[in-house]
Amino acid sequence: MSAVEASPDEGARLWDEVIAGHGLVTRGAEAVAASFTRLAAGAAVETRPLVLTARWLIDVARHHVSREEPLWPLLRESPHRAVARLDVLSEEHEALGEELDALTKAVEQIAKEREAGGSVGWGRAMKQGTQASHRILNLLGDHLAAEEAVLKTLFPAVPETSAVELRKAVADGVPLSDPHLVLGFLEHPEPLPGREQIHLRFPPWVRWARAPLTRSFRRTLKALDVHC
Repeated sequence: MSAVEASPDEGARLWDEVIAGHGLVTRGAEAVAASFTRLAAGAAVETRPLVLTARWLIDVARHHVSREEPLWPLLRESPHRAVARLDVLSEEHEALGEELDALTKAVEQIAKEREAGGSVGWGRAMKQGTQASHRILNLLGDHLAAEEAVLKTLFPAVPETSAVELRKAVADGVPLSDPHLVLGFLEHPEPLPGREQIHLRFPPWVRWARAPLTRSFRRTLKALDVHC
């Protein structure tokens, strides 16, 4: 076999995992942006769950960006003209990274002062968090669609000798910390294709504890005061 495409089943599983990872970060971004909006409007959002969920989102999104380092060189082996679009995706990653930095600063300020209206600094951080979270969501919307089109074109051209590195790069794009959030967003509001591939990478205790972890996820959504 000369390319990943030569193994249809493996190629389909790999692609499903990419889609699951993209769906996961999008759903997380939607929840965080919606919760910040509700918080700014005076809703009863619990700031500690918001801080924890936002930190998780930042981690997942940064892993998505960092996946470029091992993945792009593999994709550049293709002679397809779509390789040129990798540079555009890199620029979008830089823009996303800047917004993640802004959200990180806002979240850390909110973490220091958990009482709403506690200070001018808290109010400023709330505003900055709302703006940054919405910019992240907007950036992801266009970026992930463009990236999927490029990956779908270039994946089949990756030599079979590089298949292991390709699979690892895809898998590393989805960190497994805060498993209640990973499991929850994989299933809510409807199951994402490829979620089984991510489930398999969890340690056994996570698979055994799916029911309590799912309940924890539902409590988190309630605390965020969102219904995404």
